[in-house]
Amino acid sequence: MKIAMASDHAGRSLKEEIKALLAKDGHEVVDFGTDSDDPADLPDHVYPAALAVARGEADRGIFVDGVGYGSAMIANKVNGIYAAVCQDSFCAELARSHSDTNVLCLGGKIIGSAIALEIVRVWMNTDWLGNDEPKYARRVQKVVEINNQNLKPVG
Repeated sequence: MKIAMASDHAGRSLKEEIKALLAKDGHEVVDFGTDSDDPADLPDHVYPAALAVARGEADRGIFVDGVGYGSAMIANKVNGIYAAVCQDSFCAELARSHSDTNVLCLGGKIIGSAIALEIVRVWMNTDWLGNDEPKYARRVQKVVEINNQNLKPVG
């Protein structure tokens, strides 16, 4: 699977650990930065990464900032992006299985690398239940309809 990754300076270190895990598991990672611990503006990195996911240039995205919410706010402004902030593996499992999220956002200042890597493992390996359980398909379809009514298509 091709994964778009992005971070600001607060998430860069954790992003590098996650990249190593993904590569070890056979995934291709496209890094949209930052590549430095110097202060970086999150939208400069998350927005292009979110566009790559929305355009189908990447299958999913994993974005890391200080808390995770900045990345999610930016990503969810892009048509076709369904980003969730997860701080434990249970939330990661539900974000995939119930909501079919395509972007995972993590807070490098909140969770340690061991927990973050487990969250990534769970999120990457959990299937969406909507193909087998109509209630999840119905709920996600309603979110897709809201997305399509309010966000312009990515060109």
